[in-house]
Amino acid sequence: MPGVFISFEGIDGAGKSTHIEALAQALRGQGRSVTLTREPGGTPLAEKLRTLVLNEPMDAMTEALLVFAARRDHLQQLIEPALARGDVVLCDRFTDATYAYQGGGRGFDEQVLHVLEGWVQALPDSPTLRQPDLTVWFDLDPAIAAQRLAGARVPDKFEAQPVDFFRRVAAGYAQRRTQDPQRFARIDAAQSREAVWQDVLVAVRQRGWLA
Repeated sequence: MPGVFISFEGIDGAGKSTHIEALAQALRGQGRSVTLTREPGGTPLAEKLRTLVLNEPMDAMTEALLVFAARRDHLQQLIEPALARGDVVLCDRFTDATYAYQGGGRGFDEQVLHVLEGWVQALPDSPTLRQPDLTVWFDLDPAIAAQRLAGARVPDKFEAQPVDFFRRVAAGYAQRRTQDPQRFARIDAAQSREAVWQDVLVAVRQRGWLA
């Protein structure tokens, strides 16, 4: 079977991490080989860059450059080989997060992000870019997300941002969905965990990847 690339997106506290693990189990239960990964991260080099991005003070351009550098290594070393094997790749965040956090949240120039995206995600001998086959977007009011995160763990520099920052991030996600609606499945993340899970299953089943 051909490889499938599914990304999970949403602001911190939206609950995507719980459901990405559950989907991995469901797919494996039906005989699919699953590669579960995250961004920034997924490879030894990208994980080192993740630590810098999440904890060190830097401007938005530096953040974007480091995130795309991590993405390039991630694609080359893990995602593309997994897809070539026929795996289902489940990735906790991908490029939409960069547009949402650095573009929407930080206000960084989206045209520069577009150029970096073109450089990093270009497929060999093809005019197209590597994008997820499906993006599951957990849409949640930032105020609710902040309540969920309160006291959960020591926040990184993004999790510690004010609610207004996450409102801009959420708007960034909404804009990306408008630009590529066929790729996105919007999930109302304010529902119960069971209802959210059912919506995730529907999004994947509609594309024929899960019985």
